[in-house]
Amino acid sequence: VQLQASGGGSVQTGAYLTLSCAAPGRAFTTYAMGWFRQAPGQGRRFVATIDWSGRSTEYADSVKGRFTISRDNIKNTVYLQMNSLKPEDTANYYCAAASVASTATRLNQYVYWGQGTLVTVSS
Repeated sequence: VQLQASGGGSVQTGAYLTLSCAAPGRAFTTYAMGWFRQAPGQGRRFVATIDWSGRSTEYADSVKGRFTISRDNIKNTVYLQMNSLKPEDTANYYCAAASVASTATRLNQYVYWGQGTLVTVSS
C-alpha cells in the first residue's frame, strides 16, 4: 500500500490547512489510519487516528479542539483539518495505515507510511 500525503505549506499563526492522504486499493478500508508529525531534532509523534469506519477518532492533547481527522472510504482518502495553527505545529506530517481496524495511537501499530508533507507556521 502506497500512501501519498499532500497539502502542507507555509502559513501564519492562526491560519488553517487541510492535509490529504490518498491510499489505493481495498486494503485501505479495513485499516485504521493516522497522522504523525516530526519536528526538527525530535522523534515522530502521534497526532490523530481514525478507525476503519470513520466513527471513532483520537487526538494528541496538543491538537485536541483544533485538528479534525476524517476519511472517505469511497475516495480512499484520509484528511487532517488543522485550524488555529501555532508555530509549535511546525513539522513534517506523515500519514500511515495501521495493522488494526480500531484507532491506533502507537507508532508500532502502523505498517504503511506515506512521505511527509511539510507544515511551517510562522508567528
